[in-house]
Amino acid sequence: MLVRFLASAAALAVATWALPGITLADNDIWSKAITMLVVAAIFGVVNSIIKPLFKFVSAPLILITLGLFLLVINAGLLLLVSWAAEQLQLGWHVADWGSAIWGALIVSVVSFILNAFFNKRGENHR
Repeated sequence: MLVRFLASAAALAVATWALPGITLADNDIWSKAITMLVVAAIFGVVNSIIKPLFKFVSAPLILITLGLFLLVINAGLLLLVSWAAEQLQLGWHVADWGSAIWGALIVSVVSFILNAFFNKRGENHR
């Protein structure tokens, strides 16, 4: 579970670094790291509570688009996390839907790679 959390934090950090539309306002490296960990915690809560509801409600769209609508859901969740981060005055912000779509794609790919790399071989996956 800790590995998945750190992979999520790293994926969010990569998206923040790679996209000009996702910004982090802190100057100090330690402040940035702590902010990214808090944002990753918010992202984890949003993914575990709200994402299943969105997937259930939009199941027909997900089936029709062969899963591509999940990218739109993930982008919306990134925007929701950005709003929550602004409410907590964390200094992490997603500017628009375009940045959220690209950010969702980057977060998905980086999380997949990191989780695949750090999962133990022979472990049963659910």
